[in-house]
Amino acid sequence: MADLKKLAEEIVGLTLLEAQELKTILKDEYGIEPAAGGAVMMAGPAGDAGGAAAEEQTEFDVLLISPGASKINVIKEVRAITGLGLKEAKELVEAGGKAVKEQCSKDEADELKAKLEAAGAEVEIK
Repeated sequence: MADLKKLAEEIVGLTLLEAQELKTILKDEYGIEPAAGGAVMMAGPAGDAGGAAAEEQTEFDVLLISPGASKINVIKEVRAITGLGLKEAKELVEAGGKAVKEQCSKDEADELKAKLEAAGAEVEIK
């Protein structure tokens, strides 16, 4: 029990940069991602392809493939969608192939795709 308390104290004492790095390690190496409410969500088993094929996809990722000719308009739209700052939104747009929004409903994904395409971006829904 003392080890768990020590671990909890170390986690609470992390800087923002260290917490981001911990999140990346947990996601990349163990398949653990934080849920929207802040709780930890475990990835499902990878070998269950038959059961996964029977289920209909309910969560979609909106990927920005290319900003197109009007990058400024796309950056403005990305900022409105994500709430990111100017620098972060610009980096996301310039990187290309990055998710603007993850795990959203089909309707929301279609709406975001339409907004980004209207701003001049090339968008893909996965």
